[in-house]
Amino acid sequence: MTFLRFTTVGAAFTLAALTGTGAAHADVPATTPASAASAVSTSAVPAFTDGYGLTVVPGSTEVHSPTDFTITVTTKQLSGKHKIRILLPAGYDADPGRRWPVTYFLHGGGGTVNDVAAAPALHSDSMITVVPDGGLKGWYADWLMQNTAEGAANWETFHLTQVVPFIDANLRTRADRAHRAVVGLSMGGYGALHYAEARPDLFGHVAALSGGIDFGMPQIRAAVLATELNLTGAWCAVSSSSGSGTCASFGPYVDSDAIFGSPYPFFDADRVWKAVDPAAPANLAKLSGTGITLYTGNNDIIDVHTEAASKTVKARLDQLGIPSRLVNYGDGASLAPSCDGGHNYGCWAPAFADYVPRLEAAFAAAR
Repeated sequence: MTFLRFTTVGAAFTLAALTGTGAAHADVPATTPASAASAVSTSAVPAFTDGYGLTVVPGSTEVHSPTDFTITVTTKQLSGKHKIRILLPAGYDADPGRRWPVTYFLHGGGGTVNDVAAAPALHSDSMITVVPDGGLKGWYADWLMQNTAEGAANWETFHLTQVVPFIDANLRTRADRAHRAVVGLSMGGYGALHYAEARPDLFGHVAALSGGIDFGMPQIRAAVLATELNLTGAWCAVSSSSGSGTCASFGPYVDSDAIFGSPYPFFDADRVWKAVDPAAPANLAKLSGTGITLYTGNNDIIDVHTEAASKTVKARLDQLGIPSRLVNYGDGASLAPSCDGGHNYGCWAPAFADYVPRLEAAFAAAR
């Protein structure tokens, strides 16, 4: 398939491959109702101090439970207001002298911070989980174009140079790479692997579930274009991250070159795609000493591509002599009764249930 063909073929089906919508979010429960959230006092939530370019919006805290709350911040790096959902271990308040490992969960395209509710294993009593907004189509990147309908869009800078130190400053974290992980699915799978490569000093553990982790594949580049052009299609109409049964959009239309520049491999026009490609051997080499886990199914038109991407990354890591773990659960039968091998939380929730205890053990073993 040539790059001249993938934009039209992708619009039919493969453009959905890595965006994290459609069936990807069919099982995600709705946001906690305001009436339920208000029943829990905000006094139970730690106080957050502005810093690292982030300003907390006064009165914006949403409390879902004493250990599950969302704050809203503003930053010059992004237009508008952005949420950060935080899950604390049950013993956080009871043991004020203890510091905790932190896992950052990156949601998929079309998703929100509330998608984490569909993966209960991420609310662990052994670690803090932080879920920063990644935008409907942020792709965990500092966009090449900052004058689109999205406005300022420096997602990577927001996450890596603002959110991470902000969390360390406001919560009792163990602020070293051995006790910090980044995990994500679909679009967030790309973000997790890219962030681990870009900042190995920050993250000692990474997991990508059904991730868009090989930018050498036309189908994955097409998925990025689909989000830029807001090509939701019929596949997106049956579900959404809110569980409402609809999937409205990926936000406003932007230029197809807005995020990573031209996707076409002519005269080095796609140089940014190649530079940030998580599957590039030069980038994978940066993961030496990092705990790496990949999960994928292969039983729908989306995960058949994430399987190919995950196999490529695994093979290249093996060639580099870097240990990693690939869990290819195929049609899902080997993973869980809820998993059909597709691009959805019926598979991702049990994948996290498999992964989190292993991560907790790695955190506990680190000194």
